[in-house]
Amino acid sequence: MSIMDFSGKKLLVIGAGISGKAASLALVKHGGTVVLNDLRPVDVTEFPWPDMAAKGVRLVFGSQEESLLDGVDIVVPSPVISPEIPIMKAAVSRHIPIWSEVEVASRLTNADILGVTGTNGKTTTTTLLGEIMKSAGRQTVVGGNIGIGLSEQAEDLPAGSVVVAELSSFQLEFTQTMKTRAAVILNITPDHLDRHHTMEAYAAAKERIFRNQDKHDCAVLNYDDDRVRKMAGDMTGTVWYFSTQEEVPVGAFSKNEELVLRMQGKDTLICKEQDLHLFGKHNIQNCLAAALMAYAVGTPVDIIRAVLKNFKGVEHRLEKVRTIHDVVYYNDSKATNTDAAIKALQAFSGHLILIAGGHDKMTPLDDFMKLAAEKVDTLILIGAAADRFEEAAKKAGITDIRRTGYSMEGAVMLARSIATAPQSVLLSPACSSFDMYDNFEQRGRVFKGIVNAI
Repeated sequence: MSIMDFSGKKLLVIGAGISGKAASLALVKHGGTVVLNDLRPVDVTEFPWPDMAAKGVRLVFGSQEESLLDGVDIVVPSPVISPEIPIMKAAVSRHIPIWSEVEVASRLTNADILGVTGTNGKTTTTTLLGEIMKSAGRQTVVGGNIGIGLSEQAEDLPAGSVVVAELSSFQLEFTQTMKTRAAVILNITPDHLDRHHTMEAYAAAKERIFRNQDKHDCAVLNYDDDRVRKMAGDMTGTVWYFSTQEEVPVGAFSKNEELVLRMQGKDTLICKEQDLHLFGKHNIQNCLAAALMAYAVGTPVDIIRAVLKNFKGVEHRLEKVRTIHDVVYYNDSKATNTDAAIKALQAFSGHLILIAGGHDKMTPLDDFMKLAAEKVDTLILIGAAADRFEEAAKKAGITDIRRTGYSMEGAVMLARSIATAPQSVLLSPACSSFDMYDNFEQRGRVFKGIVNAI
C-alpha cells in the first residue's frame, strides 16, 4: 500500500493522550486539517501544546460539542475513548468513517506490520519479537499499546522495514484496511467487558488483527485456547499454531522441555526451556509465538534461538527485584486482570506471600482464588477491590488474609515481617492500578522502590 496523502481531508482526533498527539502530528504532516479535541480542560500554554499548534493542529479542550463533526471526513478516537460517548454515537449516525490511531499508522507506512494481541502476554511477546527482528538486521520499530504512538514511529518507513505492534482490543475495533504480514492472538480470557459487554464482542475485536490478510500472510493461533483455535476457519491468511500441551500439525510446540519448530513435516529444535531466562508456561507460549512470527517473515532459526536465550523479560512482568534473607521479591504489576495473575501463580510451586488488589474490574474471582488457595501462604490485599477479594478468598478456603488499606509500603513491610525462606513475595494485583496510581508502571516502580530501600 502506498503512503496516503491526507491533503483536503478534515480530521477530528478525540483524546489528547499519547495516541491522539501522535496521530494529530502525523496527519498534519501528511496534509490533513486536524482538530485535536479533549473533554478535559488543558492549559494550552504548557508543553507540548504550543508546538503542536504551531505545526497546524487546532486544539479544542474542555468541551466536546457535536458541531466539531461538521465537515469532518474521518474521526480518529484514542483507544481509551468509548464508542458510546455522545460524539462517537453522533459520528456513527452521520456515517463518518472512524479510524483507530493504528489504522492511521498503517496508511502512513510501507513497512511489514507484525501484530500481537491477546488478553495477556502481549508486551513480552512484542518486545521479544522486536529484539529478534532487530537482530535479523531489519529496520524495526516497536510500539502500539506500549511506548509512544504507533503513527509517530511507523510514519514513512520504507518497504523492507518492520513495525512490531502490540495491539489492544480498543485499538483494533476501529481498524479498516490495516494488513498484518503476520499476526498472533496469544489468548482470550475475560477482560474489558465494561467496554465490549460480551466475550463474543471482545473476541471479535481481537480477531480484526487478521482482517485483510491473504495466503501470503501468517495467522498464528494458540492451539491450547479453544476460542482462539476455533478462529482458524475464519482465517484468510495461512494458519500456524503454537502449543505447550501437544504437538501441532504446523507451527511450534514444547515437548520434553524443548521448543520445537514443525514445518512441512520436519522438526527443528529451537532451544531448550532451561536455556531461557523466562519462566512459567505462559512465557513458553510467548516465546513460541514470537519465534513463529519471526520465522514467518524469513528470520533464520539460529537468530531466533540466540535472542530467545539472551532475552531477560520486560519490566513489571514476573520481574525479579531483589533477594532479602533468601526471600525473593517479584514485581508482576502488569497483571491487571485475574488471568494474568493466574499465569503468575502457575509459575511458582507454592509458598507465596501474595500482594493483590487495586481498581476492581469486576471479573470473576473463583478460578484465581482457587489457585491462590493452593499456592499462597498469606494473602495481603490493598486498594478498592479488597472487600470483594477478601470475600472470594474466604470462600476459596484462604485463611491467612491481611489488609493494608491503600498503602503499598504497608503491604511490602508486612510481607517482609512474615516472609521466611522458601517463601517468595509476589506483587500480582489481578486489578488495574487507577485507585492508587496513574498506571501499572508507576505501581510497579513504587513496589520496587520500597523493596530496594529495605
